[in-house]
Amino acid sequence: MQLQLHTKASRGRWCTAHSDTDSTTKEAAVSQSAACCGGHVWDLNMSVLEPTLLLCVFGFFSSLRPSEPFLTAFLLGPDHNLTEEQVVNEIYPVWTYSYLALLLPIFLATDYLCYKPVLVLQATSLVVTYVILLKAQGLLAMQLLEFFFGLATASEVAYYSYIYSVVEPAHYQKVTGYCRSVTLFGSAAGSLTGQLLLSLAKVRLVHLVIITLASSAVAFVAPWFLPMPKRSLFFHMGAGEGGPRSSTALLEKDSERELPLNGVTTISSSSETGSQGSGFVKVLRILFDDFLQCYRSGPLLAWSLWWALATCGYFQVVNYAQALWENVRPSQDYEIYNGYVETLSTLLGALAALLVGCLPLSWTQWGELALCVLSLLMAVCVFVMDTVRNIWMCYASYIFFRATYMLLITMATYQIAASLSMQRYALVFGVNTFMALLLQSLLTVVVVDSVGLGLDVFTQFLIYGCYFAVISLVFLLAGVCKLASRRRCRQGGADSPEPDSPSTQDASSTR
Repeated sequence: MQLQLHTKASRGRWCTAHSDTDSTTKEAAVSQSAACCGGHVWDLNMSVLEPTLLLCVFGFFSSLRPSEPFLTAFLLGPDHNLTEEQVVNEIYPVWTYSYLALLLPIFLATDYLCYKPVLVLQATSLVVTYVILLKAQGLLAMQLLEFFFGLATASEVAYYSYIYSVVEPAHYQKVTGYCRSVTLFGSAAGSLTGQLLLSLAKVRLVHLVIITLASSAVAFVAPWFLPMPKRSLFFHMGAGEGGPRSSTALLEKDSERELPLNGVTTISSSSETGSQGSGFVKVLRILFDDFLQCYRSGPLLAWSLWWALATCGYFQVVNYAQALWENVRPSQDYEIYNGYVETLSTLLGALAALLVGCLPLSWTQWGELALCVLSLLMAVCVFVMDTVRNIWMCYASYIFFRATYMLLITMATYQIAASLSMQRYALVFGVNTFMALLLQSLLTVVVVDSVGLGLDVFTQFLIYGCYFAVISLVFLLAGVCKLASRRRCRQGGADSPEPDSPSTQDASSTR
């Protein structure tokens, strides 16, 4: 149940570029109905409003967790009396393994079951998680808690996907903004509430857990009232203008061209029809074919590589930051300010994500070098947290680390989504997240888990700093190679002989 950035692009859906004819015809139909009858537009808006409000209520209260910034302190304190080795090396790794194991089946089940049942599963898992945290004791119980939180985390894909099954594409951008913003606000509000109650009201940590459980119980109610979707991205495609499409009519085979990441060219979804039989197997085959097709794009592969590598390191740093702070400033002896730090880092990360589009940088040309520089900045932040044993420097480095990651993951999300349809973006998003979790699991087994090296938290952060430095080096080499290749191309174009002028060609042809 470690701290995570549930709003990163690593998991949310950003509005993708659609070039398929279905989106165009639907928007035209909406415009025509608006011209004919204002009541139709009102009905459409109301049909969007109800599920959006319910989903926002769920997103806010499921993210409102006052106890989250103080989880490690709570487990190490008198309420559970666990040791640091148990928490860091035996309990927290269970979340990583369970998230990895559940991600793929939950990803497929979410679409196959049309989202709502998985939303209910997520809400139930959160309630079970905090009931165990409040009532149960012992190492095995806390490991079970981590499994349920991994289940809840894997189920988040339903939250960010549901809205696309009940609204038209014309409303995607607006409702996506609402759903993402409300989770950011809920996370920041929860962290701030917990810190204020701890610092000003002097409440015990167990009371923060009770408030978090109450918030999760409120969130549990909302999904039951959501309308059941009749379509999904893969298994239950909605009816187009030409009639209903089968569940296997998913994704169009594109020509083997390289996908530009500047949003100029898009990959559309399928319009071909197929038989109703063996739908599940056929969907898996189409998804695999699309996987091969998508990752043939060099730019998309580069951004996806950074996504997977950086998200792996980001999860490790965020998951074990509280354990490092606990070593630098023990909560049993000093007042801690984790809640303020989480609030500020969340808000600053959201601001960085909003301002990313204002940066005067050609990401297509300088993307690799920008990833190199900012990954190096993240490495520096981790090294500072590890070597400078000052809590305020640790807090400041953590805030800048998260803000930098939010900026880059937002840009990576946009660069990938701009060249893909909604179906293919969901596929790439799932693959990138799976690869990040696979790398994180390997890193956890070797570095963190007691079955591996079981290193102390300071040595872990030294390794994480080196990890981000290696990422920076990889993209430095990629950027230098890219610039050198472009320079050779320009020189080759300048050295090539100019073609004969039209007048010369005409004169020679008449002789």
